[in-house]
Amino acid sequence: MRAGLVAFAAVAVVAGLAGCTQQQSASPHEHESAVTVVASTDVWGSVADAVVGDHASVTSIVSGTVADPHSFQATPADAAAITDASLVVHNGGGYDQWVQDVLANQPDVVVVDAYSLRPDPQASANEHVSYDPATAKAVAAQIADRLAEVDPDHADAYRANAAAFGAGADEILATERAIAQAHPEAAVVATEPVAHYLLANAGITDKTPAGFSNAVEEDADPSPADLAEMLDLIENREVSALLSNPQTETGVTKQLREAATRAGVPVVTVTETLPEGTDYLSWQRQTAEQLAGELGTAAEAGR
Repeated sequence: MRAGLVAFAAVAVVAGLAGCTQQQSASPHEHESAVTVVASTDVWGSVADAVVGDHASVTSIVSGTVADPHSFQATPADAAAITDASLVVHNGGGYDQWVQDVLANQPDVVVVDAYSLRPDPQASANEHVSYDPATAKAVAAQIADRLAEVDPDHADAYRANAAAFGAGADEILATERAIAQAHPEAAVVATEPVAHYLLANAGITDKTPAGFSNAVEEDADPSPADLAEMLDLIENREVSALLSNPQTETGVTKQLREAATRAGVPVVTVTETLPEGTDYLSWQRQTAEQLAGELGTAAEAGR
């Protein structure tokens, strides 16, 4: 998780600024409803949208691919939306700590914590669980169950919608596992371990030096030795692709992308929130298909 997250108590000091423009404003679902769902990011908001249909309103606090959800600072208005919601859906695992800070003294708020729903909690921990379709399927099912308690009149609709979403998530997982069959020796490096679960599902080796990944997760500069190792892997074409997250752009990530371009190593974009015009299923499907395509190209080129 990232260092330097601002606790809600600190945010409250600037309550007078609640009316000021945020870098990313809350993005409400178009229809209004007495049942309200608030999601920390548009990723989980999209999962909630798929479940609620027309029976509840969904608001995503962080939307678009400009802001970094790790370092987002909630306003008092955001906090009020969270505490007033019928249901709150967030990533957990320290990823969106600002939500957990708001919820710390709100035991009555109904919450779905995605990180807690990982199918294999004993596996290596990584907070970017949105890249695991199996976790997203479990989140959709729990959203349906929680809303069925709040709004029993629409319980069947919520559960049917969650089942349909789960079927789509299963298809994406099958696509990822097919990558493992087609490219059993594939290896990549990443500017940030955003797609950890995608790589695990696809059986792809992540050769990113541990020190590099740890530094990025702590919002610090990687050591010269770790950067040099990353560059060597790219320039010597020892990897089939570079996974790059544009939401955490730095001079180092730019240097890596430029090195990949020079070496002819494909760059696969992995974002933490939804690209414009996508929903959860289309976003994850497109990312998996892009990765599969680039690995196929690399295999043909002998990398």
